[in-house]
Amino acid sequence: MSLTDKPKRSGSIRREADEAAGTVLDPAEFDGEVNASGHPDQLTRQYGLLRVAGAAITIDNAWVVLGSSISVSILNGGIPGILYGLLVAAFYYTFIGLSLAELASSMPSSGGVYHWATMVAGPRHGRVVGFFTGWVNFAAWLFGLASLVQVAANTVVQLYATYHTGFVSQAWHVYIAYLGVLWISTACVVLANGLVPHTQSAGLVLVLAGGLATIVTLAAMPKQHASNHFVWGSFAENNATGWPGGVAFLTGVLNGAFTIGTPDSISHMAEEVRDPRRNVPRGILLQIGLGFLSALFFAIVLGYAVSDISVLQGGVNTFPLAAIYEQATNSAGATFGLLMIIFLSLLCGVTGTVLTATRAYWALARDNAVPLSFLFARVHAQLSCPIEATFFVSAIVSALGAIPLGSSVGFTNLTGSFIILNCLSYAVTFSANMLAGRRYFTPGPFHLGRFGFAVNLLAVLFIALFAVFFCFPPATPFDYQTMNYNCVIIVGIVVLIAMWWLLHAAKHYQMPHLKITVDYNT
Repeated sequence: MSLTDKPKRSGSIRREADEAAGTVLDPAEFDGEVNASGHPDQLTRQYGLLRVAGAAITIDNAWVVLGSSISVSILNGGIPGILYGLLVAAFYYTFIGLSLAELASSMPSSGGVYHWATMVAGPRHGRVVGFFTGWVNFAAWLFGLASLVQVAANTVVQLYATYHTGFVSQAWHVYIAYLGVLWISTACVVLANGLVPHTQSAGLVLVLAGGLATIVTLAAMPKQHASNHFVWGSFAENNATGWPGGVAFLTGVLNGAFTIGTPDSISHMAEEVRDPRRNVPRGILLQIGLGFLSALFFAIVLGYAVSDISVLQGGVNTFPLAAIYEQATNSAGATFGLLMIIFLSLLCGVTGTVLTATRAYWALARDNAVPLSFLFARVHAQLSCPIEATFFVSAIVSALGAIPLGSSVGFTNLTGSFIILNCLSYAVTFSANMLAGRRYFTPGPFHLGRFGFAVNLLAVLFIALFAVFFCFPPATPFDYQTMNYNCVIIVGIVVLIAMWWLLHAAKHYQMPHLKITVDYNT
């Protein structure tokens, strides 16, 4: 595995089969303005390696996400469950990240797994496989954006509560903050696209430097630290799910997956990246590696800073991380400052995620895969932004944000749906690649070589295993109010996609004309 200037060709694509399917066009037919998706460049390429890595790390925002969703996962074995779950998630997401980086290096496109699935499934199956994969991936990013905005909204409310003793957060408070965060970020993407890379660079500083400052503060300020047993060995006594230990642990890995589970985010920005065949794979791997390390160190010091674990069990419309800060610092000012680091980094992350989700939908629209494609495929030349697609995505996410108003497990469902649907789109792509013998793509500068099949297979097996456990109810016994509805959501999404296929796409959807470098010597 390597990033090289002149990659060795380990395979080839048969020209006659691919041209018949419309997936590959002769590079000689294109001028320099046509990118790997087969479309002319319409967006400004304003992301170099540092900026694209900053976007990947900022969108992921690993340590912030881990701490902000701790009230959901703390029941699954306490701090030990969070720590060991993160280790497991990082292990299997490494295989996912390597598999995605290889495909991103082969064909960088805003479609991401949508176009990769079309490519690797080959001329016979690429059309239908790519269509379903693209829609599942886009649906995942809708839930992912909603989840991240929910975290940011809780932070806003808690910033207010820090200096207002007695204030009790209500679901509608969080939703108002949710709409504010979402539409401020949307306005930034639409009206100031040229400034978005700077927000991602700022986010990188906030995530890394702010994370370091937070870790040092939590390690140094508490007058009394928790015991080693509490941090590393108290899983059994803090398993409040009602599930046996093994099941509780595997379902709790969801927190770790949510922490680092955005490896394809910057793939949807590929048409805005300079030298994307090298920089996008590097960004993917940096996001997983740095995200894991920052989250691990934060989780450790967080565990030692806890003096009363009951404050972490406040539910979805609360922000119990603030209570830990208050316990550790015994200062409203310090708590407010640490929360402000989280909020500013989240605001940058939400802006990047709006960009990711929008580009995923825009890529589908360009290929006539969505209703009113002619409208959502448009790009405003001066603003360098698909405005209609951006507003549509934000409108849908505004509606999703209302789910926690009526469901105490709404946030868990949003989180789980994002992870499962996203991983499902990965698994379909990797499986199609393996079933086709990995012969329908030409390796780019980053390639897995002889290890490719094994890495793809392990990624698919881990995805299949955890997708099952992430559909388990968070605790037992359960009823209609506390049920995990991820399985219902996933089936519903697939049914809706199938209906759109039958009503429109089967006849009118055209396979994207992907521009791929091909070895014509075979």
